[in-house]
Amino acid sequence: MELNKLYYFYTVGKYQHVTRAAEELHIAQPALTKTVKQLESELGVPLFYKYKRNVRLTEFGKYLMGRLDGVFSVLGNIPEELETLKQQARKTVRLNVLAASTAVTEAIVAYKKKNENAIFQVIQNEEEADCEVSVTTNAVDFSRLPAFERRCIIEEKIYLAVPKNSALAQRDGVRLSEMRDSGFVNLAGSRLFRTICDRFCMTAGFKPKSIFESDSPIAVKNLIGAGAGVGFWPAFSWGKASSDIKLLSIEEPICQRELIIGLHTGSSLSATAADFYAYLITYLQKAASRERKARADD
Repeated sequence: MELNKLYYFYTVGKYQHVTRAAEELHIAQPALTKTVKQLESELGVPLFYKYKRNVRLTEFGKYLMGRLDGVFSVLGNIPEELETLKQQARKTVRLNVLAASTAVTEAIVAYKKKNENAIFQVIQNEEEADCEVSVTTNAVDFSRLPAFERRCIIEEKIYLAVPKNSALAQRDGVRLSEMRDSGFVNLAGSRLFRTICDRFCMTAGFKPKSIFESDSPIAVKNLIGAGAGVGFWPAFSWGKASSDIKLLSIEEPICQRELIIGLHTGSSLSATAADFYAYLITYLQKAASRERKARADD
């Protein structure tokens, strides 16, 4: 059965008047009558019977009308629903956060205060290609992400975080090779920041002795502050260190990473996504500037 034949039948059934149905459908009355006859032939049952100058539904016709009521009411709502989705898509930012999740979350909160209608769909998946904005670092496989339309790179220094009550806290800097026998509090191995930090240790000639691992930067921060071990600390994306932590400059090797903020190509790129991309860059650049100023003041 073709959908247009069912709709023609449904319209005739609604009015029980062929001429009025033909006017609504903008087709000739003979063409409408022919189409209904074809549908009756396909189904093998009569759907209408003549009543004076109009038509009435047979029992078969009433049954079919009942079945089609829900179908055509749903179909009739589709244009309005699609328009709603289109409006929602214009306000939505599909964001893939593979680095600096703490800073990006803070940026989202700040952005929402100024743009309360913005909608964020946040994922953390290196293999996910459906995103408009991404925050990555130089350890990521970029071939799995959609093509860049624009991108901005912000360099971030990596410090060694030590408990404030440790002997190391009396120093301002350290060579990473000195830490070969120390216990490290690390992000879990699946996190890109962990991959970068492990490479720093390999460059210094050792594999870090991990005494605790967590997916949560907050847990890592708290354990370092509690004296459980030492750990790596990105200069500004983790925010200011608490009073129970001292950040030491790593003198050798040079420890830094690139935060890469990307805007990705795609026909569905929303204006809100492009606006948030620019906002996020400014937000992170200001965070980096504050950190540099704070270190200079120290």
